[in-house]
Amino acid sequence: MERLRSSLFRVRRSAAPEPVRLRKRKSTLYGKECSDVEQGTGLLGPNTYLIIFSVALRSVNCLLVQTSFVPDEYWQTLEVAHNMVFKYGYLTWEWKERLRGYTYPLIFASFYKLLQIFKKDTVQLLVWVPRLVQSLLAALADVTLYSIAKKQANAEIAKWVYFSQLCSWFTWYCSTRTITNSMEAVLTSFILYYYPLQGTKTGSSSKYLALTAFAFVVRPTAIILWLPLVFIHFWQEVKKLDLLLYKCLPAGCLSLGISLIIDRIFYGEWVMVQWNFLRFNVIQNMGSFYGSHSWHWYFTQGFPVIMGTHLPFFIHGCLLAPKKNRILLLAILWTAIVYSFLSHKEFRFIYPAMPICMVFCGYSLANLKAWKKPAVMFLFLSNMCLILYTGLIHQRGTLDVMQYVQNLCKETMLEKEEPSLFFLMPCHSTPFYSYVHCPIKMHFLECPPDLSGNNTYVDEADLFFKEPLTWLNTRFSAQASLPTHLVLYNILEQNIEPFLKTKNYAKVAIFFHTHVPEGRVGSHIHVFERKKMIIGDSEY
Repeated sequence: MERLRSSLFRVRRSAAPEPVRLRKRKSTLYGKECSDVEQGTGLLGPNTYLIIFSVALRSVNCLLVQTSFVPDEYWQTLEVAHNMVFKYGYLTWEWKERLRGYTYPLIFASFYKLLQIFKKDTVQLLVWVPRLVQSLLAALADVTLYSIAKKQANAEIAKWVYFSQLCSWFTWYCSTRTITNSMEAVLTSFILYYYPLQGTKTGSSSKYLALTAFAFVVRPTAIILWLPLVFIHFWQEVKKLDLLLYKCLPAGCLSLGISLIIDRIFYGEWVMVQWNFLRFNVIQNMGSFYGSHSWHWYFTQGFPVIMGTHLPFFIHGCLLAPKKNRILLLAILWTAIVYSFLSHKEFRFIYPAMPICMVFCGYSLANLKAWKKPAVMFLFLSNMCLILYTGLIHQRGTLDVMQYVQNLCKETMLEKEEPSLFFLMPCHSTPFYSYVHCPIKMHFLECPPDLSGNNTYVDEADLFFKEPLTWLNTRFSAQASLPTHLVLYNILEQNIEPFLKTKNYAKVAIFFHTHVPEGRVGSHIHVFERKKMIIGDSEY
Protein backbone atom coordinates (compact mmCIF):
# COMPACT_ATOMS: atom_id res chain seq x y z
CA MET A 1 0.00 0.00 0.00
CA GLU A 2 2.84 2.32 0.89
CA ARG A 3 4.53 1.45 -2.39
CA LEU A 4 1.34 2.29 -4.36
CA ARG A 5 0.98 5.62 -2.56
CA SER A 6 4.57 6.62 -3.40
CA SER A 7 4.14 5.68 -7.08
CA LEU A 8 0.98 7.83 -7.31
CA PHE A 9 2.90 10.73 -5.76
CA ARG A 10 5.62 10.39 -8.41
CA VAL A 11 2.98 10.50 -11.16
CA ARG A 12 1.48 13.70 -9.71
CA ARG A 13 4.91 15.29 -9.47
CA SER A 14 5.71 14.46 -13.09
CA ALA A 15 2.34 15.85 -14.25
CA ALA A 16 2.53 19.06 -12.23
CA PRO A 17 4.66 21.14 -14.62
CA GLU A 18 2.29 20.47 -17.52
CA PRO A 19 -0.04 23.47 -16.81
CA VAL A 20 3.04 25.67 -16.69
CA ARG A 21 4.03 24.54 -20.17
CA LEU A 22 0.50 25.23 -21.40
CA ARG A 23 0.55 28.73 -19.99
CA LYS A 24 3.89 29.40 -21.58
CA ARG A 25 2.60 28.17 -24.94
CA LYS A 26 -0.46 30.40 -24.61
CA SER A 27 1.68 33.48 -23.96
CA THR A 28 3.80 32.63 -26.95
CA LEU A 29 0.71 32.17 -29.08
CA TYR A 30 -0.57 35.69 -28.47
CA GLY A 31 2.85 37.29 -28.24
CA LYS A 32 5.33 38.40 -30.86
CA GLU A 33 7.26 35.17 -30.84
CA CYS A 34 4.62 33.12 -32.65
CA SER A 35 5.66 33.61 -36.28
CA ASP A 36 3.09 31.18 -37.69
CA VAL A 37 0.08 33.00 -36.26
CA GLU A 38 1.53 36.45 -36.86
CA GLN A 39 2.46 35.86 -40.47
CA GLY A 40 -0.48 33.68 -41.41
CA THR A 41 -1.00 32.41 -44.91
CA GLY A 42 -2.40 33.83 -48.10
CA LEU A 43 -2.37 37.27 -49.64
CA LEU A 44 -3.77 39.20 -46.68
CA GLY A 45 -2.96 36.80 -43.84
CA PRO A 46 -4.66 37.27 -40.47
CA ASN A 47 -4.49 41.10 -40.62
CA THR A 48 -8.19 41.44 -39.82
CA TYR A 49 -7.97 44.65 -37.82
CA LEU A 50 -5.53 46.12 -40.32
CA ILE A 51 -7.96 45.38 -43.15
CA ILE A 52 -10.87 46.96 -41.25
CA PHE A 53 -8.79 50.06 -40.52
CA SER A 54 -7.59 50.33 -44.12
CA VAL A 55 -11.10 49.97 -45.54
CA ALA A 56 -12.42 52.60 -43.13
CA LEU A 57 -9.57 54.99 -43.93
CA ARG A 58 -9.90 54.61 -47.70
CA SER A 59 -13.66 55.15 -47.40
CA VAL A 60 -12.94 58.44 -45.64
CA ASN A 61 -10.33 59.08 -48.33
CA CYS A 62 -13.04 58.61 -50.96
CA LEU A 63 -15.42 61.04 -49.27
CA LEU A 64 -12.71 63.68 -48.83
CA VAL A 65 -11.74 63.70 -52.50
CA GLN A 66 -14.31 66.02 -54.08
CA THR A 67 -12.19 67.47 -56.87
CA SER A 68 -11.40 66.56 -60.47
CA PHE A 69 -8.04 65.38 -61.73
CA VAL A 70 -8.07 64.12 -65.34
CA PRO A 71 -10.94 63.55 -67.81
CA ASP A 72 -10.21 59.81 -68.08
CA GLU A 73 -11.60 59.39 -64.57
CA TYR A 74 -15.08 59.89 -66.01
CA TRP A 75 -14.91 59.64 -69.80
CA GLN A 76 -13.00 56.35 -70.08
CA THR A 77 -14.70 54.48 -67.23
CA LEU A 78 -17.94 55.81 -65.71
CA GLU A 79 -19.32 57.33 -68.91
CA VAL A 80 -18.61 54.07 -70.73
CA ALA A 81 -20.17 51.98 -67.94
CA HIS A 82 -23.25 54.23 -67.98
CA ASN A 83 -23.59 53.72 -71.72
CA MET A 84 -23.18 49.94 -71.31
CA VAL A 85 -26.05 49.68 -68.82
CA PHE A 86 -28.42 52.57 -69.52
CA LYS A 87 -27.79 52.80 -73.29
CA TYR A 88 -26.97 56.50 -73.34
CA GLY A 89 -23.73 58.27 -72.64
CA TYR A 90 -20.99 59.79 -74.76
CA LEU A 91 -18.23 57.54 -76.11
CA THR A 92 -15.07 59.46 -77.01
CA TRP A 93 -13.09 58.98 -80.21
CA GLU A 94 -10.84 56.37 -78.52
CA TRP A 95 -13.80 53.98 -78.39
CA LYS A 96 -14.70 54.66 -82.00
CA GLU A 97 -11.10 53.86 -82.98
CA ARG A 98 -11.07 50.69 -80.81
CA LEU A 99 -8.22 51.94 -78.57
CA ARG A 100 -9.90 51.13 -75.24
CA GLY A 101 -11.07 47.87 -73.73
CA TYR A 102 -14.32 47.24 -71.88
CA THR A 103 -12.79 45.02 -69.17
CA TYR A 104 -12.17 47.75 -66.58
CA PRO A 105 -15.44 49.69 -67.19
CA LEU A 106 -17.27 46.35 -66.93
CA ILE A 107 -16.43 46.27 -63.21
CA PHE A 108 -18.41 49.46 -62.62
CA ALA A 109 -21.08 48.54 -65.16
CA SER A 110 -21.77 45.43 -63.06
CA PHE A 111 -22.59 47.58 -60.04
CA TYR A 112 -24.63 49.95 -62.22
CA LYS A 113 -26.64 46.94 -63.42
CA LEU A 114 -27.31 45.80 -59.85
CA LEU A 115 -28.52 49.29 -58.95
CA GLN A 116 -30.76 49.27 -62.01
CA ILE A 117 -32.20 45.84 -61.17
CA PHE A 118 -33.06 46.88 -57.62
CA LYS A 119 -34.28 50.30 -58.84
CA LYS A 120 -31.71 52.16 -56.75
CA ASP A 121 -29.97 53.87 -59.67
CA THR A 122 -30.02 57.36 -58.19
CA VAL A 123 -27.41 59.77 -59.45
CA GLN A 124 -25.76 59.89 -56.00
CA LEU A 125 -25.24 56.12 -55.92
CA LEU A 126 -24.05 56.08 -59.53
CA VAL A 127 -21.40 58.63 -58.59
CA TRP A 128 -20.25 57.19 -55.27
CA VAL A 129 -20.56 53.40 -55.61
CA PRO A 130 -17.74 53.09 -58.21
CA ARG A 131 -15.54 55.31 -56.06
CA LEU A 132 -16.22 53.16 -52.99
CA VAL A 133 -15.45 50.00 -54.96
CA GLN A 134 -12.12 51.50 -56.00
CA SER A 135 -11.55 52.50 -52.36
CA LEU A 136 -12.02 48.89 -51.24
CA LEU A 137 -9.46 47.70 -53.79
CA ALA A 138 -7.04 50.41 -52.67
CA ALA A 139 -7.45 49.35 -49.02
CA LEU A 140 -6.69 45.72 -49.86
CA ALA A 141 -3.62 46.90 -51.78
CA ASP A 142 -2.44 48.84 -48.70
CA VAL A 143 -2.66 45.73 -46.53
CA THR A 144 -0.91 43.69 -49.21
CA LEU A 145 1.95 46.20 -49.30
CA TYR A 146 2.30 45.77 -45.52
CA SER A 147 2.41 41.99 -45.99
CA ILE A 148 5.08 42.32 -48.68
CA ALA A 149 7.39 44.30 -46.43
CA LYS A 150 6.74 41.94 -43.53
CA LYS A 151 7.68 38.80 -45.42
CA GLN A 152 10.67 40.40 -47.14
CA ALA A 153 12.02 42.18 -44.06
CA ASN A 154 10.26 42.34 -40.67
CA ALA A 155 7.23 43.80 -38.89
CA GLU A 156 9.06 47.03 -37.97
CA ILE A 157 9.89 47.91 -41.55
CA ALA A 158 6.41 46.78 -42.68
CA LYS A 159 4.85 49.23 -40.22
CA TRP A 160 6.74 52.17 -41.73
CA VAL A 161 6.06 51.06 -45.30
CA TYR A 162 2.36 51.01 -44.42
CA PHE A 163 2.63 54.45 -42.81
CA SER A 164 4.42 55.84 -45.87
CA GLN A 165 1.70 54.48 -48.15
CA LEU A 166 -1.17 55.95 -46.12
CA CYS A 167 0.65 59.25 -45.68
CA SER A 168 1.39 59.84 -49.37
CA TRP A 169 -0.58 62.83 -50.68
CA PHE A 170 -0.59 61.62 -54.28
CA THR A 171 -1.75 58.13 -53.32
CA TRP A 172 -4.55 59.74 -51.28
CA TYR A 173 -5.37 61.96 -54.26
CA CYS A 174 -5.50 59.14 -56.84
CA SER A 175 -6.18 55.81 -55.13
CA THR A 176 -9.98 56.19 -54.96
CA ARG A 177 -10.40 57.64 -58.45
CA THR A 178 -11.84 55.51 -61.23
CA ILE A 179 -8.91 55.74 -63.64
CA THR A 180 -6.97 52.80 -65.03
CA ASN A 181 -3.77 54.11 -63.41
CA SER A 182 -5.35 53.64 -59.96
CA MET A 183 -6.19 50.06 -60.84
CA GLU A 184 -2.62 49.61 -62.06
CA ALA A 185 -1.30 50.81 -58.70
CA VAL A 186 -3.59 48.33 -56.90
CA LEU A 187 -2.34 45.51 -59.09
CA THR A 188 1.27 46.57 -58.44
CA SER A 189 0.92 45.57 -54.78
CA PHE A 190 -0.83 42.31 -55.62
CA ILE A 191 1.74 41.35 -58.26
CA LEU A 192 4.68 42.29 -56.04
CA TYR A 193 3.36 40.03 -53.28
CA TYR A 194 3.59 36.97 -55.52
CA TYR A 195 6.73 37.98 -57.40
CA PRO A 196 9.53 35.46 -56.63
CA LEU A 197 12.00 38.00 -55.30
CA GLN A 198 15.37 36.52 -54.46
CA GLY A 199 15.54 35.43 -50.82
CA THR A 200 11.77 34.90 -50.38
CA LYS A 201 9.93 31.60 -50.42
CA THR A 202 6.33 32.74 -50.84
CA GLY A 203 6.47 33.72 -54.50
CA SER A 204 4.13 32.20 -57.04
CA SER A 205 5.06 32.45 -60.72
CA SER A 206 1.58 31.49 -61.91
CA LYS A 207 -0.22 34.06 -59.77
CA TYR A 208 2.07 37.00 -60.41
CA LEU A 209 2.13 36.33 -64.16
CA ALA A 210 -1.69 36.06 -64.25
CA LEU A 211 -2.02 39.39 -62.41
CA THR A 212 0.57 40.98 -64.70
CA ALA A 213 -1.40 39.82 -67.73
CA PHE A 214 -4.57 41.30 -66.22
CA ALA A 215 -2.76 44.62 -65.61
CA PHE A 216 -1.77 44.59 -69.28
CA VAL A 217 -5.41 44.06 -70.25
CA VAL A 218 -6.56 46.96 -68.05
CA ARG A 219 -3.90 49.32 -69.43
CA PRO A 220 -1.37 47.95 -71.94
CA THR A 221 1.41 50.33 -70.83
CA ALA A 222 1.54 48.35 -67.55
CA ILE A 223 3.97 46.08 -69.37
CA ILE A 224 6.58 48.87 -69.10
CA LEU A 225 6.87 48.54 -65.32
CA TRP A 226 6.89 44.74 -65.22
CA LEU A 227 9.00 43.95 -68.28
CA PRO A 228 12.39 44.12 -66.48
CA LEU A 229 11.09 42.12 -63.51
CA VAL A 230 9.65 39.40 -65.76
CA PHE A 231 12.89 39.31 -67.75
CA ILE A 232 15.04 38.95 -64.60
CA HIS A 233 12.77 36.19 -63.31
CA PHE A 234 13.07 34.38 -66.64
CA TRP A 235 16.86 34.84 -66.64
CA GLN A 236 17.24 33.39 -63.13
CA GLU A 237 14.77 30.55 -63.65
CA VAL A 238 16.40 27.14 -64.09
CA LYS A 239 13.47 25.56 -65.95
CA LYS A 240 12.94 28.32 -68.51
CA LEU A 241 10.93 26.22 -70.94
CA ASP A 242 8.51 25.10 -68.21
CA LEU A 243 8.08 28.72 -67.08
CA LEU A 244 7.30 29.79 -70.61
CA LEU A 245 5.01 26.93 -71.62
CA TYR A 246 3.16 26.17 -68.39
CA LYS A 247 2.95 29.56 -66.70
CA CYS A 248 3.58 32.50 -69.06
CA LEU A 249 1.53 31.26 -72.00
CA PRO A 250 -1.51 30.05 -69.99
CA ALA A 251 -1.67 33.32 -67.99
CA GLY A 252 -1.30 35.50 -71.09
CA CYS A 253 -3.70 33.50 -73.25
CA LEU A 254 -6.38 33.34 -70.55
CA SER A 255 -6.28 37.09 -69.83
CA LEU A 256 -6.19 38.11 -73.48
CA GLY A 257 -8.88 35.56 -74.31
CA ILE A 258 -11.25 36.98 -71.69
CA SER A 259 -10.49 40.51 -72.91
CA LEU A 260 -11.17 39.52 -76.52
CA ILE A 261 -14.52 37.97 -75.61
CA ILE A 262 -15.61 41.00 -73.54
CA ASP A 263 -14.64 43.43 -76.31
CA ARG A 264 -16.30 41.20 -78.93
CA ILE A 265 -19.57 41.42 -76.98
CA PHE A 266 -19.59 45.21 -76.67
CA TYR A 267 -17.84 46.23 -79.90
CA GLY A 268 -19.72 43.68 -81.96
CA GLU A 269 -16.54 42.49 -83.69
CA TRP A 270 -13.22 40.87 -82.86
CA VAL A 271 -10.62 43.47 -81.96
CA MET A 272 -7.38 43.50 -79.93
CA VAL A 273 -7.52 46.89 -78.24
CA GLN A 274 -4.19 46.35 -76.45
CA TRP A 275 -2.32 46.35 -79.76
CA ASN A 276 -4.26 49.37 -81.03
CA PHE A 277 -3.51 51.24 -77.79
CA LEU A 278 0.24 50.53 -77.91
CA ARG A 279 0.43 51.28 -81.63
CA PHE A 280 -1.26 54.67 -81.20
CA ASN A 281 0.39 55.86 -77.96
CA VAL A 282 3.83 54.24 -78.08
CA ILE A 283 4.77 53.29 -81.64
CA GLN A 284 3.10 56.20 -83.46
CA ASN A 285 3.45 58.49 -80.41
CA MET A 286 0.16 60.19 -81.32
CA GLY A 287 -0.41 61.16 -77.69
CA SER A 288 1.66 64.28 -78.39
CA PHE A 289 -1.53 65.76 -79.85
CA TYR A 290 -2.58 66.42 -76.24
CA GLY A 291 0.65 68.17 -75.33
CA SER A 292 4.34 67.38 -75.05
CA HIS A 293 7.05 67.91 -72.46
CA SER A 294 10.84 67.86 -72.42
CA TRP A 295 12.58 64.49 -72.11
CA HIS A 296 13.71 65.10 -68.51
CA TRP A 297 10.23 66.08 -67.23
CA TYR A 298 9.68 62.92 -65.15
CA PHE A 299 13.03 63.35 -63.38
CA THR A 300 12.84 67.10 -62.78
CA GLN A 301 9.09 67.54 -62.21
CA GLY A 302 6.94 64.41 -62.50
CA PHE A 303 8.60 62.11 -59.97
CA PRO A 304 9.54 64.83 -57.42
CA VAL A 305 5.96 66.19 -57.43
CA ILE A 306 4.15 62.87 -56.90
CA MET A 307 6.65 61.82 -54.22
CA GLY A 308 6.46 65.19 -52.49
CA THR A 309 8.11 65.22 -49.07
CA HIS A 310 8.64 61.44 -49.32
CA LEU A 311 11.45 62.05 -51.83
CA PRO A 312 14.41 62.43 -49.39
CA PHE A 313 13.25 59.34 -47.49
CA PHE A 314 13.00 57.40 -50.76
CA ILE A 315 16.58 58.35 -51.68
CA HIS A 316 17.77 57.46 -48.17
CA GLY A 317 15.92 54.14 -48.32
CA CYS A 318 17.54 53.25 -51.65
CA LEU A 319 20.92 53.43 -49.92
CA LEU A 320 19.81 51.24 -47.00
CA ALA A 321 17.69 48.58 -48.72
CA PRO A 322 19.22 45.11 -49.18
CA LYS A 323 20.69 44.03 -52.52
CA LYS A 324 17.67 41.90 -53.40
CA ASN A 325 15.61 45.11 -53.68
CA ARG A 326 17.84 46.59 -56.36
CA ILE A 327 15.71 45.02 -59.08
CA LEU A 328 12.73 46.96 -57.70
CA LEU A 329 14.75 50.15 -57.97
CA LEU A 330 15.67 49.12 -61.50
CA ALA A 331 11.96 48.75 -62.38
CA ILE A 332 11.23 52.28 -61.14
CA LEU A 333 14.15 53.77 -63.06
CA TRP A 334 13.27 51.80 -66.20
CA THR A 335 9.66 53.03 -66.06
CA ALA A 336 10.71 56.67 -65.79
CA ILE A 337 13.23 56.32 -68.65
CA VAL A 338 10.80 54.59 -71.04
CA TYR A 339 8.03 57.11 -70.39
CA SER A 340 10.57 59.91 -70.95
CA PHE A 341 10.83 58.87 -74.60
CA LEU A 342 7.11 59.56 -75.11
CA SER A 343 6.22 63.16 -75.90
CA HIS A 344 2.98 63.30 -73.90
CA LYS A 345 3.68 63.06 -70.16
CA GLU A 346 1.41 63.09 -67.12
CA PHE A 347 1.89 62.60 -63.38
CA ARG A 348 -0.51 59.67 -63.29
CA PHE A 349 1.47 57.61 -65.81
CA ILE A 350 4.16 56.78 -63.23
CA TYR A 351 1.74 56.50 -60.30
CA PRO A 352 1.65 52.64 -60.53
CA ALA A 353 5.32 52.61 -59.47
CA MET A 354 4.61 54.47 -56.21
CA PRO A 355 3.80 51.40 -54.06
CA ILE A 356 7.31 50.13 -54.83
CA CYS A 357 8.73 53.53 -53.83
CA MET A 358 6.96 53.25 -50.47
CA VAL A 359 8.97 50.10 -49.70
CA PHE A 360 12.18 52.15 -49.82
CA CYS A 361 10.62 54.93 -47.74
CA GLY A 362 9.78 52.31 -45.10
CA TYR A 363 13.43 51.20 -44.91
CA SER A 364 14.45 54.82 -44.37
CA LEU A 365 11.98 55.52 -41.54
CA ALA A 366 12.72 52.22 -39.80
CA ASN A 367 16.44 53.02 -39.65
CA LEU A 368 16.06 56.57 -38.33
CA LYS A 369 16.71 56.83 -34.60
CA ALA A 370 16.91 60.26 -33.01
CA TRP A 371 15.26 61.86 -36.05
CA LYS A 372 12.38 59.39 -36.33
CA LYS A 373 9.71 61.37 -34.48
CA PRO A 374 10.47 64.70 -36.22
CA ALA A 375 10.54 62.89 -39.59
CA VAL A 376 7.18 61.22 -38.97
CA MET A 377 5.56 64.50 -37.90
CA PHE A 378 7.08 66.29 -40.90
CA LEU A 379 5.73 63.68 -43.31
CA PHE A 380 2.29 63.63 -41.73
CA LEU A 381 1.77 67.40 -41.53
CA SER A 382 3.24 68.26 -44.92
CA ASN A 383 1.19 65.61 -46.69
CA MET A 384 -1.98 66.41 -44.75
CA CYS A 385 -1.92 69.99 -46.03
CA LEU A 386 -1.68 68.76 -49.62
CA ILE A 387 -4.29 66.05 -49.01
CA LEU A 388 -6.90 68.51 -47.75
CA TYR A 389 -6.19 71.20 -50.33
CA THR A 390 -6.08 68.97 -53.42
CA GLY A 391 -8.96 66.80 -52.21
CA LEU A 392 -11.42 69.50 -51.13
CA ILE A 393 -10.47 72.77 -52.83
CA HIS A 394 -8.29 72.58 -55.95
CA GLN A 395 -10.27 71.96 -59.18
CA ARG A 396 -13.64 71.26 -57.59
CA GLY A 397 -15.75 73.54 -59.77
CA THR A 398 -16.19 71.04 -62.60
CA LEU A 399 -17.89 68.62 -60.19
CA ASP A 400 -19.96 71.25 -58.38
CA VAL A 401 -21.41 72.55 -61.64
CA MET A 402 -22.69 69.04 -62.46
CA GLN A 403 -24.81 69.13 -59.29
CA TYR A 404 -26.43 72.24 -60.72
CA VAL A 405 -27.11 70.31 -63.93
CA GLN A 406 -28.67 67.50 -61.86
CA ASN A 407 -31.11 70.04 -60.44
CA LEU A 408 -32.00 71.16 -63.96
CA CYS A 409 -32.89 67.57 -64.71
CA LYS A 410 -35.18 67.45 -61.68
CA GLU A 411 -36.95 70.56 -62.96
CA THR A 412 -37.48 68.77 -66.27
CA MET A 413 -39.27 65.98 -64.41
CA LEU A 414 -41.57 68.62 -62.93
CA GLU A 415 -42.87 69.37 -66.45
CA LYS A 416 -40.88 72.52 -67.00
CA GLU A 417 -39.04 73.29 -70.23
CA GLU A 418 -36.43 70.68 -71.07
CA PRO A 419 -32.97 72.28 -70.69
CA SER A 420 -30.13 72.04 -73.17
CA LEU A 421 -26.55 72.82 -72.23
CA PHE A 422 -23.40 73.75 -74.09
CA PHE A 423 -20.05 73.55 -72.25
CA LEU A 424 -17.83 76.27 -73.73
CA MET A 425 -14.77 74.87 -71.99
CA PRO A 426 -11.69 72.84 -72.96
CA CYS A 427 -13.00 69.47 -74.13
CA HIS A 428 -13.92 66.91 -71.46
CA SER A 429 -13.53 69.46 -68.64
CA THR A 430 -16.50 68.08 -66.71
CA PRO A 431 -18.11 64.66 -66.24
CA PHE A 432 -21.10 64.00 -68.45
CA TYR A 433 -24.17 61.73 -68.31
CA SER A 434 -22.67 59.47 -65.63
CA TYR A 435 -22.91 62.45 -63.23
CA VAL A 436 -26.38 63.54 -64.38
CA HIS A 437 -28.19 60.27 -65.16
CA CYS A 438 -30.78 62.11 -67.21
CA PRO A 439 -30.96 62.15 -71.04
CA ILE A 440 -31.09 65.93 -71.42
CA LYS A 441 -29.34 67.56 -74.35
CA MET A 442 -25.70 68.36 -73.58
CA HIS A 443 -22.92 69.39 -75.94
CA PHE A 444 -19.28 70.31 -75.53
CA LEU A 445 -16.36 71.46 -77.67
CA GLU A 446 -14.82 68.35 -79.18
CA CYS A 447 -11.12 67.77 -79.76
CA PRO A 448 -10.44 64.42 -81.48
CA PRO A 449 -7.03 64.15 -83.13
CA ASP A 450 -6.71 63.94 -86.88
CA LEU A 451 -5.73 60.39 -87.79
CA SER A 452 -5.54 61.07 -91.53
CA GLY A 453 -2.25 62.95 -91.33
CA ASN A 454 -3.70 66.30 -92.42
CA ASN A 455 -1.28 68.99 -91.20
CA THR A 456 -3.89 71.74 -91.53
CA TYR A 457 -6.39 70.06 -89.18
CA VAL A 458 -7.69 72.16 -86.27
CA ASP A 459 -10.15 70.67 -83.78
CA GLU A 460 -13.41 72.33 -82.73
CA ALA A 461 -12.09 73.49 -79.35
CA ASP A 462 -9.08 75.25 -80.92
CA LEU A 463 -11.31 76.90 -83.53
CA PHE A 464 -13.58 78.22 -80.80
CA PHE A 465 -10.87 79.62 -78.53
CA LYS A 466 -9.14 81.26 -81.49
CA GLU A 467 -12.16 83.51 -82.20
CA PRO A 468 -14.91 82.66 -79.67
CA LEU A 469 -17.33 85.47 -80.58
CA THR A 470 -17.17 84.74 -84.32
CA TRP A 471 -17.56 81.02 -83.70
CA LEU A 472 -20.67 81.53 -81.54
CA ASN A 473 -22.35 83.88 -83.99
CA THR A 474 -21.74 81.38 -86.79
CA ARG A 475 -22.79 78.29 -84.84
CA PHE A 476 -25.96 79.82 -83.36
CA SER A 477 -27.08 82.01 -86.22
CA ALA A 478 -30.60 80.54 -86.00
CA GLN A 479 -32.50 81.66 -82.91
CA ALA A 480 -34.16 78.27 -82.41
CA SER A 481 -30.80 76.44 -82.06
CA LEU A 482 -29.71 78.35 -78.97
CA PRO A 483 -29.13 76.21 -75.84
CA THR A 484 -30.96 77.18 -72.67
CA HIS A 485 -27.71 77.20 -70.65
CA LEU A 486 -24.06 77.98 -71.33
CA VAL A 487 -21.28 76.79 -69.01
CA LEU A 488 -17.88 78.49 -69.24
CA TYR A 489 -14.84 79.64 -67.30
CA ASN A 490 -14.87 83.23 -66.09
CA ILE A 491 -11.87 84.23 -68.25
CA LEU A 492 -14.01 83.69 -71.37
CA GLU A 493 -16.92 85.88 -70.29
CA GLN A 494 -15.46 89.20 -71.39
CA ASN A 495 -14.65 87.86 -74.87
CA ILE A 496 -18.22 86.71 -75.60
CA GLU A 497 -20.10 89.39 -73.68
CA PRO A 498 -21.74 90.88 -76.85
CA PHE A 499 -23.17 87.46 -77.74
CA LEU A 500 -24.49 86.94 -74.19
CA LYS A 501 -26.27 90.30 -74.23
CA THR A 502 -27.78 90.05 -77.69
CA LYS A 503 -29.03 86.52 -77.05
CA ASN A 504 -30.42 87.52 -73.64
CA TYR A 505 -28.26 85.25 -71.45
CA ALA A 506 -28.06 86.06 -67.73
CA LYS A 507 -25.62 84.70 -65.18
CA VAL A 508 -27.41 82.37 -62.77
CA ALA A 509 -24.64 80.48 -60.94
CA ILE A 510 -20.95 80.83 -60.05
CA PHE A 511 -18.72 77.99 -58.84
CA PHE A 512 -15.18 78.26 -57.50
CA HIS A 513 -12.70 76.05 -59.34
CA THR A 514 -9.05 76.82 -58.55
CA HIS A 515 -6.69 79.39 -57.05
CA VAL A 516 -4.19 78.84 -59.88
CA PRO A 517 -5.97 79.43 -63.22
CA GLU A 518 -3.89 78.59 -66.24
CA GLY A 519 -4.40 78.97 -69.99
CA ARG A 520 -8.02 78.33 -70.91
CA VAL A 521 -8.93 77.31 -67.35
CA GLY A 522 -10.27 80.06 -65.12
CA SER A 523 -10.62 80.43 -61.37
CA HIS A 524 -14.45 80.17 -61.47
CA ILE A 525 -17.10 78.51 -63.60
CA HIS A 526 -20.09 80.61 -64.65
CA VAL A 527 -23.48 79.32 -65.75
CA PHE A 528 -25.64 81.49 -68.01
CA GLU A 529 -29.34 80.90 -68.64
CA ARG A 530 -31.22 82.29 -71.60
CA LYS A 531 -34.14 84.40 -70.44
CA LYS A 532 -37.21 84.48 -72.65
CA MET A 533 -38.34 87.80 -74.04
CA ILE A 534 -42.08 88.49 -74.13
CA ILE A 535 -43.15 90.52 -77.16
CA GLY A 536 -46.90 91.00 -77.28
CA ASP A 537 -48.47 87.64 -76.55
CA SER A 538 -45.47 85.59 -77.71
CA GLU A 539 -42.30 84.34 -76.00
CA TYR A 540 -38.91 84.44 -77.72
